Amino acid sequence: MKRVAVFGNAGGGKSTLAKRLAETTGLPLHPLDTIKFRPGGDEIPQEEYLALHAELLKQPEWIIDGFGCMTTLWQRLAEADTLVYLDLPLPMHAWWVTKRLIKGLWVTPEGWPEGSPMWRSTLSSYRVLWLCHRHLTPRYRAFVAQAAQDKQVFHLRTPGEIEEFMRKVTNNDLE
Repeated sequence: MKRVAVFGNAGGGKSTLAKRLAETTGLPLHPLDTIKFRPGGDEIPQEEYLALHAELLKQPEWIIDGFGCMTTLWQRLAEADTLVYLDLPLPMHAWWVTKRLIKGLWVTPEGWPEGSPMWRSTLSSYRVLWLCHRHLTPRYRAFVAQAAQDKQVFHLRTPGEIEEFMRKVTNNDLE
């Protein structure tokens, strides 16, 4: 486990899990939202983001969490040696987006740039939930099923599976 992509639908706990994974493994963490967006929430120019992402992929070790854009998503999944796919039930994703909004009124969410616009970002997350579930989730599931032949794949479907995965990482007990 040297190059880890943590991905899935909005509100699935990607940034929280990625941070825990980085703390446990010592691998450098790169939350894409802090790369793609400036403090305050403004998006950086696409070419700048693509260049930054390409530089990250050249590194020998990383944990990258998030979506970014379609182009960089598939590049990252191809370059990773380990895939951690958070595929919780859709109502749970929606609930966790709501919890993030409430908590975010007092503290910046994990993996977000300082000063991110909570209301606008949350509304965007709600829109993305259904689009991702309908269009990307089937592609993600097919990809991880195929990728399991060449990569370490962890397809986590419940909070319990997330905790069991972290327990195994902590105990250096991954198979």
